[in-house]
Amino acid sequence: MRLYITALNPTDAVLDGFLPAAASLGLPVTVLTDQPERWPAGAPVTRCASRDAAAVVAATAPDRPAALLSNSDHLQEVTAIAARKLGLPGKDPDAARVCKDKAATRRAVTTAGLDVVRTVTVDPGAPAAVPDEMFPAVVKPREGVASEDAYLVADRRELTARVTEIRDRRPDVALVVEEYLAGELRTYDTLGDGATLAVLGGWRTHLGPPPTFIEESLDWSPPDEPTSAQLRARLDALGVGFGACHTEYVVQDGRVRLIEVNYRLIGDRMDLILADLLGVPLFEYVIRLHLGEPLAALDLPAVVDRYARVEYVCADRSGRLAAAPGRLDTVHDDVRLGCRPLREVGRVAERTGTNRDYLAVLHGIGVDRDTVRESLTAFRRDLQWTIAE
Repeated sequence: MRLYITALNPTDAVLDGFLPAAASLGLPVTVLTDQPERWPAGAPVTRCASRDAAAVVAATAPDRPAALLSNSDHLQEVTAIAARKLGLPGKDPDAARVCKDKAATRRAVTTAGLDVVRTVTVDPGAPAAVPDEMFPAVVKPREGVASEDAYLVADRRELTARVTEIRDRRPDVALVVEEYLAGELRTYDTLGDGATLAVLGGWRTHLGPPPTFIEESLDWSPPDEPTSAQLRARLDALGVGFGACHTEYVVQDGRVRLIEVNYRLIGDRMDLILADLLGVPLFEYVIRLHLGEPLAALDLPAVVDRYARVEYVCADRSGRLAAAPGRLDTVHDDVRLGCRPLREVGRVAERTGTNRDYLAVLHGIGVDRDTVRESLTAFRRDLQWTIAE
């Protein structure tokens, strides 16, 4: 019996999360990827057209698969289809598709009578026909990820310029233009077994300056029960209920308004930090759900009596990363502090205004907010990153 994971490029979630978790469970694992040359030596990867459900099914033929899962935004629907063909526990393919397609997400929530967010779909090559009353608005790829090519636009002139800019890079991408949902950005992170949904918690997110939407820091801030009830209703409308899900939202006048739903774990090493904060083997739990275990078999904490803050170090310009701290772990005033590099020294990269600009992620976990913040500030003060022109 073997665990199969579908993937594209290598990620920390797979390398530092799912592979060690599979080993802890005694499961041999194979990563099915269309980019095996990008993975580190020794990783258990096999070349596969991982965007093709039939190819994924065929790739499992050498072994009887115990489970099949993915943590990639791009592969949730394909993996769900393949799992269904193999008779394995998995996500509903329609739900995976609706979550990935931002226009479809809006339609599903509207049809359920839960919210209406004014949205216009812009097909490749078509003009962006958006009514004046929708501005300010957000333009982004209909099936985009990681705030890539997502921009706040104040008027029709800015919208036209951004659409042109995106199409110069990605001429075949479909876009959506949505009304801008102002408010404090928050997350809602859940696990489900298809029948029951458990709330892992949530974060309050601080964004960098517009017009881009890069996340600069996050503070532990689980939703209250009325907010959680509204979020559950929206996930029900989308068909979400199996495995991990990461939802982003704002609250306006007591009403939850979805930003997007990512049918996988929270990313950019937040999943690993979340596991540490909760004190549970989170990646093992995701695998166990895909093995068919019920949610009740997982030992999830009823209350988290700790606080956490996460800060991203972002490149402020294009260039070569000439010097940077390595991996660090320390303790200050009973706060566990960590630094994890996200870009290797020597790499040359353009500044993009997305999470591709992250140089490192810092985190602190302790008993209370003030102590964690003070310790993390002192920790960061002694660290330096140098970008050469």
